[in-house]
Amino acid sequence: MKLAVVTYGTEGDTRPLAALARALIDAGHEVHLLADASTLHSAEALDVPASALTGDIRKALAPGQALSNAVYRTGGFQDTSRALAAIANASTPAWMREVAEASEGCDALIISGLTAFVGLSVAEYRGIPAIGTGLIPITPTADFASPFLPPGKVPRWLNRASHRLVNELLWQAFKKSTNAARADVCGLPARKHVWSDHPMLYGVSPSLLPRPRDWAANASVCGQWSAAATHWMPPPALEAFLAAGEAPIYIGFGSMAGFDHAATTDALITAIAGRRALFYPGWSGIDGASLPKNFFVVGETPHHWLFPRTSMAIHHAGSGTSHSAARAGIPSVAVPFAGDQFFWAQRLRDAGVAGDPVPGKRLRASMLAQAIAFAQRPEVRDRARALGERMAQEDGLVAAVGTIERLVAASL
Repeated sequence: MKLAVVTYGTEGDTRPLAALARALIDAGHEVHLLADASTLHSAEALDVPASALTGDIRKALAPGQALSNAVYRTGGFQDTSRALAAIANASTPAWMREVAEASEGCDALIISGLTAFVGLSVAEYRGIPAIGTGLIPITPTADFASPFLPPGKVPRWLNRASHRLVNELLWQAFKKSTNAARADVCGLPARKHVWSDHPMLYGVSPSLLPRPRDWAANASVCGQWSAAATHWMPPPALEAFLAAGEAPIYIGFGSMAGFDHAATTDALITAIAGRRALFYPGWSGIDGASLPKNFFVVGETPHHWLFPRTSMAIHHAGSGTSHSAARAGIPSVAVPFAGDQFFWAQRLRDAGVAGDPVPGKRLRASMLAQAIAFAQRPEVRDRARALGERMAQEDGLVAAVGTIERLVAASL
C-alpha cells in the first residue's frame, strides 16, 4: 500500500503518528508523513519520510501569541478552540494543496489533528479511504464527557451529547475555510455537516481507557503508539547521573510554553526539596542554568528508555506522556494546563497512580509537594507497577497496522 499520514499540532501530536508510520513501513508499505516542521524530529529519528506543512505551531505557542494567551490565561474550550481554528483557517488552503499533492497515487489517507477536515476532503477528492486517528477520544459515548470539557462538570446523562456538541462547534469553526479550500483546490461541493462515519483508530491504552461498549464498530482502541528510535544513544553525562544515586524524579511539560517561568521554577525547586531530579525544558523556555545542582537537565530523550529509570514523572498530562509514564510502571504527578490534559490527569487519578491534578497555570509548591508525597506511597507504586505490566502486554502499533490493512484491502 501507498499511504500518506497527515497531522498538525505539537510534538505530542506528531510523535505517535511517526511511530505508526514506522510500523506501517516495517510491514512493507510506502508511507509519507506530513506535519509541522518543528515536530518532525521523531520522524527523522525513526527514518520516516516526512515533509513540513505550512505553519509554525511552536511560534503560535510562544508568549504573547493568540494560542498561548488562550491556553495560559483561561485554558477554556471556547478560547482555545477559537485560537486553534484561527491557525488552521489561515493554513487550510495551503494544507489542502500540500495534502492533495502528497496523496497522489495513495491507497488511503491517515488523518489526525488540525488537518482532519482537510484530510477528509482530499480523500474525497482522490476517491480513497480516510482513516481517522487520534490520542483523544472524540467518538460520542455515554461513558464520559468530551475530553475538551472540564472533568466532572457535565452531568452523566449529557455525556454523549457533549461529544456531539464539541464536534459540531469545532466543525462550525473550521467550516468556512474548509469549504472554500474544497472548492478552490479540489473542486468539491460545500459540506454542510461534520463527518462521523469514517473509521477512527485511537492510539490509547484500553488499560487507561477501556473501549466504551456503546461505540460504533468504526471506532477502535488500539493501545499506545510508541516506537524506539534505533539510532538514539544516551549521553554519557546522563548515564553517569542516573548511576550516581537513587532513581530521580522526572519533570517535563512537553510543548507547553508561555507560562510564568520564574514562579514555575521556584515552585519546582521548593517542592523537589533537594531530591535528585531530571528536568526536560521542552518548549517551556525555562533556563536550566537557573536550577540547583540536584537537577540534571536532559535534552530530547525517548520516554520508553528514560521513564523506567525514574521514580515518578511530573508532567503536563498530555496523552502521550501520560501513557508513557503509566506503561513504565511509575506514578505520575499530573500538572495539566489546557485541553484534554485535564481528562488524562483524571484517568491517571482514577487508576490510582496519581493524586489530585495540580493546576499548571498557577503552580503552587505546596500542592506539588502533596502530589509528590502521594506518588511516593508504597500502594501507589504497587498500582503503577501493576498498570505498567498490563500495558506491556498491549501492542498498539500491531493492532493499528492490522486494522489499517483490513480497511484499505476492503476498499480496493
